[in-house]
Amino acid sequence: MTYNEVIRTYAADLLPLIIERYGLEGYEITHIKAHVGGRNIAYNCEIEAGEAKIIRIIYLKDRSLKDILGETEYIRYLFENGGSVSNVLSSEKGNLVEEITVKGHTFYVSLFAKAKGMQLADNNYQYREGVPLSEYFYNCGKVLGKLHQLSMDYTPVHRRYSFFDKYNADYINKLIPDSYTLLKEKMTGYLKTLEELDQSHETFGMVHFDYSDGNFMIDYNTGNITVYDFDNSCYCWYMYELANLWVHGVGWVQFEPEVSKRKKFMAEYFETVLRGYRSEMQIEDSMLDKLPLFIQVTLIEGIIDTFEVLLYQEEELKIDELLAYDIKCMEEDILYRGFFDEIYSCEEPFEYEEGINGIKNK
Repeated sequence: MTYNEVIRTYAADLLPLIIERYGLEGYEITHIKAHVGGRNIAYNCEIEAGEAKIIRIIYLKDRSLKDILGETEYIRYLFENGGSVSNVLSSEKGNLVEEITVKGHTFYVSLFAKAKGMQLADNNYQYREGVPLSEYFYNCGKVLGKLHQLSMDYTPVHRRYSFFDKYNADYINKLIPDSYTLLKEKMTGYLKTLEELDQSHETFGMVHFDYSDGNFMIDYNTGNITVYDFDNSCYCWYMYELANLWVHGVGWVQFEPEVSKRKKFMAEYFETVLRGYRSEMQIEDSMLDKLPLFIQVTLIEGIIDTFEVLLYQEEELKIDELLAYDIKCMEEDILYRGFFDEIYSCEEPFEYEEGINGIKNK
């Protein structure tokens, strides 16, 4: 079943049942266009003088009810304990997840409070007028640190999967074609290195796993950040999310031609993120020293996610320039996503094209 099939064939019967189960009578409900690679269906719910809400419908069979309960229970825990997250709302029967069957197909539905504010992308990546970007960087770290601090005391009812339950050699070999032998060898090599790392209470716990500006709103009046979309949440190293923030930070300086200036900006950016993070959560320098390793792990996640999207959408395998670039960095052990390496082009950031004799720089 595809995204478009659900919209065309099931939505008309499904939405009235959702409205009934969540008491959404009187709300104006509009479909939210999915982003590239999106695996869920979402609707915006608006009502005059009332709280806006978001319906999320899971239709793919890659997640079980237990998985979704593990996600939504974690969100509720974070919200109730001061985490800056978009709360999951209970149905009329008090459920965090409603299982609804239409025309023989089962859907899992959840309702969320709509986060206040807007995404950076929707404001053309302009931050609050008259306020330095350093406030945003600090807040990104602070909000993440609070979530991690809360995770240290979290005891789940329905436990989510752990990192190695998904990211392992067997899954990589099954998902990625055999023609990518070197890529698979390098990915599994990094995973073996991770297996040797500390997984104690202080370093390893429930994380968002996709913490970035695409998954939170900013209140432009206050600068407050509200996080949502915990669809990928799992047990992992807290350091992974800091590495992911580093990777997303390069966008602020990706067109700078001088590598020394890119290095200077990224050092100052990450230092500000860490000051915010450490205001809520402690992290040892020994773990921060592993930043290059965890940046490589973010590439592993991105590569796997892209191959998964192609599989779910049943599309022919096409290696675009972005994926080709990440594969190049993985196969050749190029650290920091090549951002300080000679392969990087500020004119065409993170782009490579695949030629007859392999991947070549544009």
